[in-house]
Amino acid sequence: MFNASMPTSPGSMVNQCKFEEDEESDSKDIFITVDNPESHVTAIETFITYRVLTKTTRSEFDNSEYEVRRRYQDFLWLKGKLEDAHSTLIVHPLPEKFVVKGMVERFNGDFIETRRKALHKFLNRIADHPILSCSEDFKVFLSAQAWELTTYKKQGPGFLSRMGETVRAVANSVRGVKNRPEEFTAIQEYVEDFSNKIGSLDKVTQRIVKEQKEYLEELKEYGPTYTLWSGSEEELAEQLKGVAGCIERCCKETEEQVGHLSDTLVPVLHEYVLCAETLKAVLRRRDNIQAEFEAKNEALATKKVDRDALKEEIDKLEDRVEWANNALKGDWGRWQRSMRGDLKSAFLSTAEKNVDYYEKVRYKIL
Repeated sequence: MFNASMPTSPGSMVNQCKFEEDEESDSKDIFITVDNPESHVTAIETFITYRVLTKTTRSEFDNSEYEVRRRYQDFLWLKGKLEDAHSTLIVHPLPEKFVVKGMVERFNGDFIETRRKALHKFLNRIADHPILSCSEDFKVFLSAQAWELTTYKKQGPGFLSRMGETVRAVANSVRGVKNRPEEFTAIQEYVEDFSNKIGSLDKVTQRIVKEQKEYLEELKEYGPTYTLWSGSEEELAEQLKGVAGCIERCCKETEEQVGHLSDTLVPVLHEYVLCAETLKAVLRRRDNIQAEFEAKNEALATKKVDRDALKEEIDKLEDRVEWANNALKGDWGRWQRSMRGDLKSAFLSTAEKNVDYYEKVRYKIL
């Protein structure tokens, strides 16, 4: 049924989204800012660190404010730890380590700023999560100084332990799951479909931005030609200068529109391309847990010795499967709400900017 109070214009709908976000922020108890990137050059490598500022009212923190510096590999470590501890929770993706697109320089200012924004969003997604935000690893990441974090990292599971987990995961993946619940099959089909669609949108949008930038560069060369021409055509001078002025104003509006696409739509689309891959990995891990449980049950049916020990192991695996399923179901709904809010805001903002752009360009031409 149509709701008469629903905002009807793109601008009012975007403002409504922002208002809802402000309401949610009232219940937050941890706020994180990633800023101030710095370049570091050593004899071995060159890398960027980012300042991470945290303000919190949580009792488990010793202080209410923290300031630390972190490099990309620290964020990567945190993501890995969260995924290891909570294999079927959806940990927000990090930006890729390298950008091949056009061989972009890794220490280019635009690249660093784009990465900073993505790292900022990554940490705040974790901070908003009811389970991940309570992780001890997350607390250490936000509060420990660099040398303390290095020491803490060394306390993790050893190489052989990690190898054993990897071997089991591969074995379960090869074995496959036999009786996946229908709801997870439906989620998997949705994710595959979503991945294909968001991937296509991402590629097309990036191609549009590239072509628009090329068009803009040509447009910038186009205007001055009319200005030069006006100097040798007295009778057409006024009209030629008018065309040059119109092109100059169109250049300005086009530059703003391309910048908006690059800053607003492209990052969100690509972020959810990465999210789709994260979801596929989570679903694989859920299947691996169930596959291990099924394999142990089959072994129990054929094994004649050590049945009590095996039964105890199966009971633990059954609990693990149940926890994994419940965790994923809860996170799935949370992820969908977040995804739809992000894409809705980006699409509405882009539509509003496009309308504004074409109205201004049309007005300037007329």
